Amino acid sequence: MTSTEQPAADPEPVGRLASVSLDTTDPEALADFYARLLGMRRIYQRPDGSVIALSDGRIALTAMYAADHVRPTWPEPGQQQQLHLDIAVTDLPAAVATAVRLGAVEAAHQPGPEVWRVLLDPAGHPFCLTTAGNKVQL
Repeated sequence: MTSTEQPAADPEPVGRLASVSLDTTDPEALADFYARLLGMRRIYQRPDGSVIALSDGRIALTAMYAADHVRPTWPEPGQQQQLHLDIAVTDLPAAVATAVRLGAVEAAHQPGPEVWRVLLDPAGHPFCLTTAGNKVQL
C-alpha cells in the first residue's frame, strides 16, 4: 500500500469518534478557552466541574480534571505532547491573533509557520492553526 492509498473501511465500524478529551488541572478555564476558540457550547458538566464537554454539533471536546497533569514540554524533551489538535482556518495571522487574545501562547518552535502555526492552550497542550485543512476533501 502506498502512502496515498487508504485502507478499506470496515463495513461495520464499532462506533464513531464522539469526543477528544484533554487532561488539565483546570477544566473550567480550558473549556472556556476552547468554547471561545472553536465556537462550541457546553453540552455536559459534572456537578463538581471535573468534566466539561463542549460540542459544535458534530464532535465534542472534553476538558477532564487530572490532578497529576503535567504540562507538555514539546518540542523539548521531558513530557511529550501526548496529542494535538489541528484547527483549519482561512486567515492564519488573524486566527493566531484571536487565539492569543483568548489565552493561547505561540510556541517557540514553529516547524512550518507559513502553513501551520503551533500554539499552546492554557493547560500547555500544543495545537495547530492551519490553512492546510482547507485543501482536504472529506
